[in-house]
Amino acid sequence: MFTKRRTINVFMLAMINVAALVNIANISVSAKYGFTSIFFIIVASIVFFIPIAMISAELATGWPERGGVYIWVKEALGDNFGFLAIWLQWIENVIWYPTALSFAAVSFAYIFNPALAQNKIYIMSTIIIVFWLSTLVNFFGMTISGWISTLCAIFGTILPGILIIVLGGLWLFLGNPSNITFSTKTFFPDFTSLSQFALLSGVLMSLSGLEMSAVHAREVKNPSKNYPISILISAIIIISILSFGSLAIATIIPSSSIELPAGAIEAISSVFKVYNFPKLTSVVAFFITLGALGMISTWTIGPIKGIYATAEHGDLPIILQKLNKHQAPVNLLVLQAIIVTILAFVFLLTPTITSSYWILLNLTAHLYQIMYVLMFISAIVLRYKKPKVERAYKIPFKNVGMWIVGSVGIIGTTAAIIIGYFPPTQITGFNPVFYEIFLIGGTILFCIIPFIIRYFRKPEWHLEHKKIANKK
Repeated sequence: MFTKRRTINVFMLAMINVAALVNIANISVSAKYGFTSIFFIIVASIVFFIPIAMISAELATGWPERGGVYIWVKEALGDNFGFLAIWLQWIENVIWYPTALSFAAVSFAYIFNPALAQNKIYIMSTIIIVFWLSTLVNFFGMTISGWISTLCAIFGTILPGILIIVLGGLWLFLGNPSNITFSTKTFFPDFTSLSQFALLSGVLMSLSGLEMSAVHAREVKNPSKNYPISILISAIIIISILSFGSLAIATIIPSSSIELPAGAIEAISSVFKVYNFPKLTSVVAFFITLGALGMISTWTIGPIKGIYATAEHGDLPIILQKLNKHQAPVNLLVLQAIIVTILAFVFLLTPTITSSYWILLNLTAHLYQIMYVLMFISAIVLRYKKPKVERAYKIPFKNVGMWIVGSVGIIGTTAAIIIGYFPPTQITGFNPVFYEIFLIGGTILFCIIPFIIRYFRKPEWHLEHKKIANKK
């Protein structure tokens, strides 16, 4: 059996995690909480981020086959739930695309006309046009290479994130007024109001995705020791950027004025205007846009590889198994683009761009968190169902340790899902009926579809994939 060389050191894996998770588009969500954002980030780290890191590491080193969460849940809970898990991992990305592209559209507007950042038609049109162009590019297998993606992450995400933190500190150092109060009272939320916690789903989204990088755990030198260290390092960096970035935005811009897609670039613009460097905003906006577009181009086809892997097991209809001469799953790409196009119209149906951004991000979070609940449950089940499978990294303290970590993840994530159905007090203008129908209906619809596909599953679906594979 071929074994991958253990070539990844602690620092390399930490940087992989940082590049995968840091997204300044999500910093504005926690910034809405002001100083209370630190409380929520700490809670989210304990009940969500750390359990994901530990459990995905164990599962990835025990089941390194292609498919990731699909294989893990399938081994533990069976074919139906395995397909549901990988479906949720794909569809939540599809719903996330309009939010990421709205962030890119707003950042691009700041290059030449910031007023467009509030124009719904401009935002919706940009989402549709850019995503279809990205889809067409991926027809030809022209995905951005790894090193270009890394450059986009550094110059379009990490460096702007650091810049926001520096400007926030400079804002206070030079005596400008702060829009938040740093005190014990403002650190804790109002525990009597569930609506105060409604944005928690968005905070959790800022810490989601670590299971993707866990596939590298098997290649880490001395994983039982170095993997936890790399997680600790990346956690410190990720949580620091999210925490200080949120505080910087909240310090410069009043909470009620923070627009979710534009919070980061607005904060930068505000500081540059005060100190008479307005043209620098366009330069930073260019790099942020570049980073967002580079991320979108990479992710347009990335998650599809996971859902396409189910074709090997006959779980994908024949029409969605089609590959073109460049080995791109063209019909899956088209289906994805159609769904994104439909979702883009949400920006016309809600009163503000911020409310559109939030309701899509919240639905994304709900579906992603359901997948995580399945992953947490599967990790516990596999300790009993597959105890002899060798895991290069195992959660310590045997099954008791797994029960503790898994239970914390299940309880924390489930609580965030429930709370997420309450409209947040920090974002106004929602129609309560539309809000609940969209979220509850969307959650039910996207969770039922994979079971419908499995119900109508036919033997020839698997055979067709074999035929396609033989033609390669």
